[in-house]
Amino acid sequence: MLHKNHRFEDTIIREYDIRGIYKQTLNDNDAKILGNLFGLELGEDKFVNVAYDGRISSKNLKKHLIDGLVEVGVNVNEIGLSPTPLLYYSCYDLNADGGIIVTGSHNPKDHNGFKIVKNNKPFFGNDLIKLKKKALKFKFKKKEGKINPICITERYISRLLKNFDQKKEINIVWDSGNGAAGNIVKKLSTRINGKKQLLFCEIDGNFPNHHPDPSEEKNLIFCREKLLELNFDVGFAFDGDGDRLGVIDNTGRPISGDKLLLILANELLKKKKAKVIADVKCSQVLFDEIKRNGGNPIMSATGHSHVKNNLKKFNADLAGEMSGHIFFADEYYGFDDAFYAAIKVIELIINNKKKLSQLVDEIPESFNTPEIRIDCDDKKKFKIISQVVSNQKKKNKKIIDIDGIRVIEDDGWWLLRASNTQAALVLRCESKTKEGLENQKIKVVRELSLVDSNLSEKIFS
Repeated sequence: MLHKNHRFEDTIIREYDIRGIYKQTLNDNDAKILGNLFGLELGEDKFVNVAYDGRISSKNLKKHLIDGLVEVGVNVNEIGLSPTPLLYYSCYDLNADGGIIVTGSHNPKDHNGFKIVKNNKPFFGNDLIKLKKKALKFKFKKKEGKINPICITERYISRLLKNFDQKKEINIVWDSGNGAAGNIVKKLSTRINGKKQLLFCEIDGNFPNHHPDPSEEKNLIFCREKLLELNFDVGFAFDGDGDRLGVIDNTGRPISGDKLLLILANELLKKKKAKVIADVKCSQVLFDEIKRNGGNPIMSATGHSHVKNNLKKFNADLAGEMSGHIFFADEYYGFDDAFYAAIKVIELIINNKKKLSQLVDEIPESFNTPEIRIDCDDKKKFKIISQVVSNQKKKNKKIIDIDGIRVIEDDGWWLLRASNTQAALVLRCESKTKEGLENQKIKVVRELSLVDSNLSEKIFS
């Protein structure tokens, strides 16, 4: 009988996944212990699919993770270097009991972590907290699970295109950002009729060209410039592990995550009265328009795991976040897949008489800030949010507190929440007028200053 005890660094157990800085807060032994614990959670002779992204540290962490899994008698299907959606798909395709991908997602190159599913459901939040507690003292009989190398890339691409009917050519710029999306983009793009321009498809964990986070406009510059130079129809950009999609319309304009979700929702609502999940950061316009067009909009806490769970809970057809995660359950599995989202955008363009930019222009006007991140210590940020929520309740404000606090004012709303992926607070404001937007900005600064004046000084500076 082997006895083990292990303490995970406090900050790496996040709401949605496990994430830290390699060889500072996250190390190889963390990976092995995670393999032990998740394997024991599933039980002997179960099957776990394991993949890893293109970060420099991912291969080492993957090796130790597998060592931990097989040590407790779990069998591993080794999927290889892959984007996260392929790992999720593999769990359905191979009927696996669980899946883990080693990935730092959209975070800096020295960050890494693990996204986990059990029985095709997110393994997060309290699940991870329980594992953290079990790590302090656990025991097991040493076994030897099997390792099966499996490549399902072609099956995955075929599934992406299962219902795809291309009626006309389309010209696309594809930007993989040197992330794990590169190998899929190379193959998928050859199956789309029309001109193509591939950017940064060589996987490189140093991300030498730009940071792989398409939710930030500065990371879309190369894609935008190439699209305008070539006069192409659309540009796609992917994050480090291929579950977030950034879209640039034919005029070179980046489309925010909530506008993209609304455009896709409107297309779906032509076929059925759909339920659509959107996170708390999304524009009120999205919720109003979905309702106006006959749909049922539902607000969710931010985070791919929360949104995915709510998709199943409410039996919804479509979901999305400001960050670029889009989830399809109408004809797909319900997980966030940037490649499938790209296919749906392509379908929308080729089946519509209007250009993508025209569909964006039809969305009712609102004035909002981008998603603003304020650096804030991980141990401090949740206490600040708790105090702001308490203050607003004392003032009898109309609030939504499913994730941080969204305060509904007469002339708009403002949001303040703690990031679950970074040491930061996240802020967003919106109004139907420019004057109203300025009012929201003043209000959120004032309310934050009551709790921490040092932080409030950093906003809009």
